[in-house]
Amino acid sequence: MRHTPSALLRLMFDGAVAAASPGQLLSAHLPLPPCGRTVVVGAGKAAAAMASAVEQAWANQNDQDALTGLVITRYGHAVRTERIEVVEAAHPVPDQAGLDAARRIRDLVRTLGPDDLMLCLVSGGGSALLTLPAAGITLDEKRAVTRQMLRCGATISEINCVRKHLSAIKGGQLAKSAAPAEVVTLIISDVPGDDPAVIASGPTVADPTTFADARAVLDKYNIEPPPGVGAHLLAAVEETPKLADPSFERSSVRTIVTPQDALDAAATVAEEAGVRPLILSDSVEGESREVALAHAAIARDILRRGQPAEPPCVILSGGETTVTIRGRGRGGPNAEFLLALALALGGEPGVHAIACDTDGIDGTEDNAGAVISPDTLVRGLSRGINARDCLSNNDAYSYFEELGDLVVTGPTRTNVNDFRAVLVEN
Repeated sequence: MRHTPSALLRLMFDGAVAAASPGQLLSAHLPLPPCGRTVVVGAGKAAAAMASAVEQAWANQNDQDALTGLVITRYGHAVRTERIEVVEAAHPVPDQAGLDAARRIRDLVRTLGPDDLMLCLVSGGGSALLTLPAAGITLDEKRAVTRQMLRCGATISEINCVRKHLSAIKGGQLAKSAAPAEVVTLIISDVPGDDPAVIASGPTVADPTTFADARAVLDKYNIEPPPGVGAHLLAAVEETPKLADPSFERSSVRTIVTPQDALDAAATVAEEAGVRPLILSDSVEGESREVALAHAAIARDILRRGQPAEPPCVILSGGETTVTIRGRGRGGPNAEFLLALALALGGEPGVHAIACDTDGIDGTEDNAGAVISPDTLVRGLSRGINARDCLSNNDAYSYFEELGDLVVTGPTRTNVNDFRAVLVEN
């Protein structure tokens, strides 16, 4: 290898993030301008960067005066724009700023006519940012349910199923508000399987889930909903729009980048360094600790049996792991994965790893993720911290902070979910 293990792992992560940057990707997917107005709306951690890319491309091809809009992004993820307003709001638990902006978006698209275009920019994080509770549900109730779902280990598909049925804008309802205008949705995928109905809870996409499905999710995780939420889900007065709804006759979806694209870019970096890439999957789900055990087993097979490949090689995977919170420590799913991986490997020589969220935020912390090496556990003990105790307390952040092994990037303004690379040397 031409790089140290830690340097190569970071190069692979940086390559993955660069491949998901909307600036170079979005212009090729823009629709032709309509006869009337173009209103740009959207939500997600990449929403501001996507809006900026639209403005740059539009200025070269179309009448800039015909372009207006509003997008919502996470606090700290804004970029400067000229005609499309950017509002920052809270993620992953929604706040009043997100609610106010979501209401403005709905009111804005309701003014569109058949000659107009709604260009919707969707990326990961949009579910929390584009929050407009259904009638009878308060923001505090929506926040309470969100917190419970984030702590119980539910998958993103399950969480978004519930979100859609507590919303007046998700699950295709934004497209319904914009009808009869043309609707074009540009998506950066952050979910396993790249399902547009799941990404940001599919505000412009027909919803295949039902109120019964949402109730089943809460039952599965023994979540007792607040009164307004429980009553709304039980009443099931108006289902989210389904595929046959006429609102979708002039609606189309274009996915501009996926987690697989990011993994492919990281694989190219590895190959250029003389390391064979093994892409495990772009849609790994499950508890971070369990996923770590599977990655550790593969790394050991590579070292001991040369299968599925001889070292040097790197195991790459994406997707979204979850954490069932039982302790009171700090740390997102990527840090938890790495601490569990270090324990499972037990100092195995020649194995290094990185795990980061491509948006630059691991869970709700200020780091993207962290790195481990064969001496991670030994260095921890030398500083008086026990990895197993930290894992039991969901305190992976504190462990890696003490070692100086956190990866801090700041907001990347894109999001194709988690990135994991396990490097196995000779």
